[in-house]
Amino acid sequence: MNAIKSSELITNEDGTIFHLHLHAEDLADNVVLVGDPSRVEMIASRFDSIELTRSNREFHTITGIYHQKRLSVVSTGIGTDNIDIVLNELDALANIDLSTKQIKPEKKALNIVRIGTSGSVQADVPVHAFVISEMSVGIDGVLRFYQDNEKICDAAFENAFISQCQWTPQAARPYAVNSSPEMVNKLHTEGMTVKGVTLTANGFYGPQGRVLRLPLQMPGINDRIARFRYNGHKIVNYEMESAAIAGLSALMGHHAATICLIIANRANGDASPDYKPYMEKLVNYTLDKLTR
Repeated sequence: MNAIKSSELITNEDGTIFHLHLHAEDLADNVVLVGDPSRVEMIASRFDSIELTRSNREFHTITGIYHQKRLSVVSTGIGTDNIDIVLNELDALANIDLSTKQIKPEKKALNIVRIGTSGSVQADVPVHAFVISEMSVGIDGVLRFYQDNEKICDAAFENAFISQCQWTPQAARPYAVNSSPEMVNKLHTEGMTVKGVTLTANGFYGPQGRVLRLPLQMPGINDRIARFRYNGHKIVNYEMESAAIAGLSALMGHHAATICLIIANRANGDASPDYKPYMEKLVNYTLDKLTR
């Protein structure tokens, strides 16, 4: 097999992967993703021991031991464009020899969980709820750049979403993809978490139906999203990363899911006055679930 060209798989002078600045041995098989680099430190403060700390731009990584299990916490920054960078580089660390740039014959599956914040679009999913993205609908288009994306996507769900939400053909075609069922079941506790469909937006304002000075191409879109129903499913929350994480992980053979703290309810206008204590609870809950 031919080696991957250096222009396609860029490494640094020290042999680390281009953006994350990590060697393969720096990465644990269990990976927690967060958007905010400062949240990496907050999560790692719970570790029994810390093995590695590495930073480059918005990408901050700490690898250590929590309850006798090795974990890496990696910040991604905001958005699916950064997820495209992080997921590809995590996979390269796991499944490509960076020195020879040859794909390894035996593939490793990472366990990946995003811990994030989110806004509910349903009045009955309150502020401070923990929501697990059982399925994610991406409106960003990232997954469509990869071959065989249609094999992991639910075209019927997508068509229903496009029709009911009166989706403009000028925007990218939404893609609907399931999270890892094993990871969802591992994270879920009846009465503690809500499982549902998450909408992954490619922006914070217009793509999430917010209006400041610019009018929207699809006015009233949030109301239609909240009313959307298909085969017993409904959109529960908005965020900005889960669909790309679920989709790229599924194509690469990793096990991934997203769990979010609801910090605002778009349906009734509520917002958390101070969500940090609840984020601490979500972090403790998720780390304990991952290491059982």
